[in-house]
Amino acid sequence: MNIYGSLIVLHLLGACVWVGGHFLLAGLILPQAYRVRDTSLVYRIESAYASVGIPALLLEVSTGLVLAYLHLPELASWLDFSNPMGRLVGIKVILLLLTLALGFDVRYRLFPKVETDGLAVLKWHVSLITILSVLLVFVGASFRIGWMY
Repeated sequence: MNIYGSLIVLHLLGACVWVGGHFLLAGLILPQAYRVRDTSLVYRIESAYASVGIPALLLEVSTGLVLAYLHLPELASWLDFSNPMGRLVGIKVILLLLTLALGFDVRYRLFPKVETDGLAVLKWHVSLITILSVLLVFVGASFRIGWMY
């Protein structure tokens, strides 16, 4: 397997962990915690998931940056929406930045106040991060399938 293929496999493995973890969090764990009003469940799951989710995200970001560079070596072309490849890279960069912004908001603003502010806002933030993550997969598949050319 060549370097490009290895990068793709690593990128996909990171996506599996990141998106799969958020599906579990948004679809099963948070609704259960919300239903029984148990914030301790969220704390336990978040600390366990962070140990694999954050490295998976870092793996995705690092391999994604290298893959983007291999497709478009000029960084200015990453946001060139008139070029099909630039459009895909640009959309992925925008979705990533939105995901990171929401993630930092959850981690440093909402999460410390879950006890007092409740789980509803956290549930919506995690749901948005999950939706953005699925959109990242969709756009990533477009590199091969050509949905967004």
